Amino acid sequence: MPAVTRSVRTAIVVALVTFPVLAAPTAYAGGRGEGGTRSGTDQQAQVGDDGTVSVTVGGVVFDRSKNGSGGSAGALTSSTSWTPPPCWYAPKYTPEELQEYLEPIWEAESTGYQWDAEQRKKYNADDEEKGFNKDKTGKGYWWGSYVNESYPPGWDSCDKDYFWVDQGDPPPADIENAVTPEVLAELAYAEIRVPGTEVTLAPAEATKVNLPTWSWLDGAEFKPVSVTASVPVIGIEATATAEPVSLKIEPGTPDAETYPASGVCEIEDGRIGEPYAKGKADETPPCGVKYLRSSGDGTFPLQATVTWEIHWTGSGGAGGDLPDGEFGATQDVVVQEIQAVNR
Repeated sequence: MPAVTRSVRTAIVVALVTFPVLAAPTAYAGGRGEGGTRSGTDQQAQVGDDGTVSVTVGGVVFDRSKNGSGGSAGALTSSTSWTPPPCWYAPKYTPEELQEYLEPIWEAESTGYQWDAEQRKKYNADDEEKGFNKDKTGKGYWWGSYVNESYPPGWDSCDKDYFWVDQGDPPPADIENAVTPEVLAELAYAEIRVPGTEVTLAPAEATKVNLPTWSWLDGAEFKPVSVTASVPVIGIEATATAEPVSLKIEPGTPDAETYPASGVCEIEDGRIGEPYAKGKADETPPCGVKYLRSSGDGTFPLQATVTWEIHWTGSGGAGGDLPDGEFGATQDVVVQEIQAVNR
């Protein structure tokens, strides 16, 4: 491949985030393109009646109305080496939109005569009626690549030229990361936000050496959360749901014991751990820690990490599981010596 061709295609991939892309089908009069589809920007937001926001990014609409919220909410980290797609292919242009985008590039002659000629031939650009598949307007879309805006490793791997997909047909099987319900589920996974994991401790202000400290999480906050990803112009969607399953306590010092001994507190009856109540001072907490030495003038960094199971459902009865996700936080714990009273 000539060097100019490689550099031009790389530049196109880099700039994808700013190019016009298809929005959800919208009926309107006198707009561009037949069949009621028009272009928007790469990222759009629509506020629903309930105040929630659906965001369109990279040709995919994300409904976050059932997502975790609040200042302490955060993204999950996969418990395995799995990562969401760094780039993907989705509907990008109607025939007229692709023509409007490409012809000015060719006319500028910045990409070289040979490449321009090959492109014109590929899209049958000289045929006013059938060029760019204009005879199929409303019956399909030109698909193109989109890039995860954080540019993770592999972001530039979706380097195939635009390709046509008839409405109702699946994308070519040999194109990796073309949007399907499963790919949408993986993209939705990356958008999930879960509540913060600061645990409630009893005693609250400062615990004592050799005194069991009870720990628990507010059951009202730790409920399943989900994000739905969809491509309305082709009628497919998938919902990824995260459900809390356990809390892992790491005391921040080897001079401590956890309850249970593994440090992993399983969720039971919709809650993690059990709130301390009067009269339970001599009982062993179902979830907690016992420090064996004082933190002195400092604190111990207790790490609390919640594991979330991820499953998904999608169009056509598709569904399955994705790798567990984890989200944790550190909080400082003061541990004091029990003061003896001499008489």
